[in-house]
Amino acid sequence: MSVSRRDFLKYSGISVGGLLATGELPTGKLVRQEQDSNSVLYDATICVGCKACQVACKRRVDRPLPPVTDPTNTWEMPRDLSANVWTLIKLYESEDKKTWSYVKQQCMHCIEPACVSVCPVGALQKLPSGPVVYEDWKCFGCRYCMAACPFRIPRYQWDKVLPLIQKCDFCSARQAEGKVTACVEACPTGALKFGKRSEILAEAKKRIADTPGRYENRVFGETEIGGTSWLYLSKAGVPFEKLGFPKMDSTALPELDWPFLLAVPGIIVVVGGLMSAIYARTHRGTKAKEA
Repeated sequence: MSVSRRDFLKYSGISVGGLLATGELPTGKLVRQEQDSNSVLYDATICVGCKACQVACKRRVDRPLPPVTDPTNTWEMPRDLSANVWTLIKLYESEDKKTWSYVKQQCMHCIEPACVSVCPVGALQKLPSGPVVYEDWKCFGCRYCMAACPFRIPRYQWDKVLPLIQKCDFCSARQAEGKVTACVEACPTGALKFGKRSEILAEAKKRIADTPGRYENRVFGETEIGGTSWLYLSKAGVPFEKLGFPKMDSTALPELDWPFLLAVPGIIVVVGGLMSAIYARTHRGTKAKEA
C-alpha cells in the first residue's frame, strides 16, 4: 500500500496530537531526588580561582588542553560555558573594585529539571543518585532543553556536522563507582565538598550560623525551582544575583513547561508541509518535461 506525502503528514500530525492528548509523549523520565542523593557545596569564600576543577573536568571528558605557553591560548580564560567547557570559574568584581568573588558554573542538576521534562524523546534523564544525564543516541536536535533551562547550561556543538547537546554530567560514571566528582577531587582548598544532600545542606547552614559575618544569609539551591544538587555559599556583601544567578522562586519548572511540548505537533506538521511545498515547487518543471 502506497502512502502519499500528504497522507504521511496528516497521519503524523494526528498521531503526535493523540500522544499529547493522552499524556504519552516520550519525555524524559523525572525521578524525584531523595535527600540522601548526592550533592556538592561550593563555598565562594574558600575558592581561590585556581581552575584546577576546570582542568580535571576537561581531562575526564577528553577535551583539548592548549599548552600554557601558547600566547594565543584562549582556554585559560574562557568567557562562558561551551560544548568543550563543561565547568567554569568566573570572577565577579564590583565597579569600585573593592568587592570581588569567584564563582563556579556548571549544570546545577536540578531536583526536578526542566530540561528533562521538555525533552520529547527522553534523551535527558534524571537519575535517583542526582545526576541529569544525556543519551546522545536518542537526541534529534530540537534544543528544547536549551530553551527550558533557567541557568542556560546546555550547549550545542555548532561546529559539528552532526551536533549534540553538551553539559556537565555530574560525573555519573564516577559516582556509580562510589567516587566523588573529578572537580571535587581536584580542588586543593576544599571549596568544593561532596556528600549526601541533607548533610551538605546542614553543613552549609552550620557555616553561616558559625560565622554569620562571612556569608550571605542564604544557601542558593536549597529551594530555588524546587532545589538543586549543587548548593552555593556566597561572600557577605555579594548577593547571588551579582554572581550571575537568576532570581527565582521555589516552583519547580516542570510544572510550567508543558507549553513547550504542545508545540511539537505543530512543528512537525508545519515543517513537513513546508518541505513538501518546496519539493513540489522545485520538481514541477521536471514533471512537466516528463509528461
